[in-house]
Amino acid sequence: MTAPARTRSSAELIQAEEPVLAHNYHPLPVVVARAEGTWVEDVEGRRYLDMLAGYSALNFGHRNPVLIEAAHRQLDRLTLTSRAFHNDQLAEFAQSLAELTGLDMVLPMNTGAEAVESAVKVARKWAYEVKGVPADRATIVVAAGNFHGRTTTIVSFSTDETARAGFGPFTPGFRIVPYNDLAALEAAVDETTAAVLIEPIQGEAGVVIPDEGYLTGVRELTRRAGCLFIADEIQSGLGRTGRTLAVEHEGVLPDVLLLGKALGGGIVPVSAVVARREVLGVLRPGEHGSTFGGNPLAAAVGSAVVRLLKTGDFQLRAAELGVVLRDGLTSLVGKGVVGFRSRGLWAGVDVDPTIGTGREVSERLMAEGILVKDTHGSTIRLAPPLTITEQELRSALGVLEKVLAA
Repeated sequence: MTAPARTRSSAELIQAEEPVLAHNYHPLPVVVARAEGTWVEDVEGRRYLDMLAGYSALNFGHRNPVLIEAAHRQLDRLTLTSRAFHNDQLAEFAQSLAELTGLDMVLPMNTGAEAVESAVKVARKWAYEVKGVPADRATIVVAAGNFHGRTTTIVSFSTDETARAGFGPFTPGFRIVPYNDLAALEAAVDETTAAVLIEPIQGEAGVVIPDEGYLTGVRELTRRAGCLFIADEIQSGLGRTGRTLAVEHEGVLPDVLLLGKALGGGIVPVSAVVARREVLGVLRPGEHGSTFGGNPLAAAVGSAVVRLLKTGDFQLRAAELGVVLRDGLTSLVGKGVVGFRSRGLWAGVDVDPTIGTGREVSERLMAEGILVKDTHGSTIRLAPPLTITEQELRSALGVLEKVLAA
């Protein structure tokens, strides 16, 4: 008999990746083999509490049974047709997502970056056909510190030199202003402005939350200037902040919403541009597309995600446990934490640099069974699945306190 293949260790698997994988990531040295809910397990069987949730792609936990069942059901029927044909799942997905967001039309895509790229194209076309901007003169105003993806167009308006260096020449047509600065934003908007594109909360920058009134000001300014307000809610949306959308904290409705990550339930990549009919109505057959965008498997999972959100349970959970997270971090200020920003179950935590970099703190937490991810400098991000229990959350905060004290 042939002996069963030996399972390779974490160290062996990491070493095996080195010569064959492009080095575009620097992951923590943990090799996940299984997951359930808020917990993951490596190939040796060690368990870790996931406090990152795939940058919000796993808002509903690993292998959420409702979403897994929806995926299994669709896998047994139909997975892909391309948009050359209709499929029986897409109408429900588009209708339910439009209803959830309060907008009219949906452009389904796959990744968050594709949604941003699509919005850039749509905003420019809207500017030429509806606003009357002269051909090839449209501009889009963005905020410094943004993270909208890493395609060539998107890094053209990034202020992160790691994302930009070596990738020029860059796409023109963007104006960068300081985040959370309405005066600077107003000065940058003129008759050529197609849109203002911002994150209601800047995730990659360290969960940077603007002042109260900023989003309302952006909404009023864009309406007055006759340009579009595009809100990138790919990380902040779909329950993460205690509301369905982060813009709801100020009661504003953008012209265009960008959604992704959690929209695929941690199962398949699903993203969408959701907008007013006047905006997405500028697209005609052949002008934009995606072979996999709106595929029946993605649509079935996306519809199941929307049904979960319609109950309001996850938003309420994020709001209530967000208080526990905020209070726990408040107690750590001066004890290794120099500051933090949180909304719902999402926080950027600034660790005292004398204790270590964000990477070093993340590695120490990993050794204690907690998975987080660093961002710039000594900042770490906390974004657990919205299914986390209060006991698990308090336990994670206790481990953070222990690591900082050590």
